Amino acid sequence: MLSRFAALIALLLVTACTNANDLDEAPVGLGDFRLGHDIVIAPKVVKGPLSRDASEEEWQAALTAAIGERFGRYEGERLYHFATSVEGYVLAQPGIPVVASPKSVLIINFTVWDDSKRAKLNETPEQFTIMEALSGETVLGSGLTQSKEVQMQNLSRNAAKVIQNYLVKKQEEEGWFAPQGAVAE
Repeated sequence: MLSRFAALIALLLVTACTNANDLDEAPVGLGDFRLGHDIVIAPKVVKGPLSRDASEEEWQAALTAAIGERFGRYEGERLYHFATSVEGYVLAQPGIPVVASPKSVLIINFTVWDDSKRAKLNETPEQFTIMEALSGETVLGSGLTQSKEVQMQNLSRNAAKVIQNYLVKKQEEEGWFAPQGAVAE
């Protein structure tokens, strides 16, 4: 019981740290980064229990827009390409009792390609589980207060922010996005 409670607290802290509403601020530093291709696919997407329906095309459009919105702001010289695969989702439905208060979730796999090296930066795709942000509209379950499109947009924006956090971490740890010829410390 205690371990479940600790896991819930950890999940809430991670979700709280994902503020996707920072697009009006200057983008965080990513070295010599510029987004090239942004490929989003969802051929084997799994719809979770008690979820609203969403098509492969809807997920592609929502994630492509959110990733473009966040990473289109970078103007580095070196191109990097993203490959994102939607693996699963739950979009909370309206009418589910408040006791259950379901949350929307998105699971993606993510890979980065370095154009100049013609190679993946992460050989194994990184998997992310994205939760909807905790807000006044989602406390009772986003299915009661938001349309499917709004839920998808919010999850996609959170996914783009999680991807950005991952890239910043990799840049700091492994020197990703360093200018051509620069030596990683």
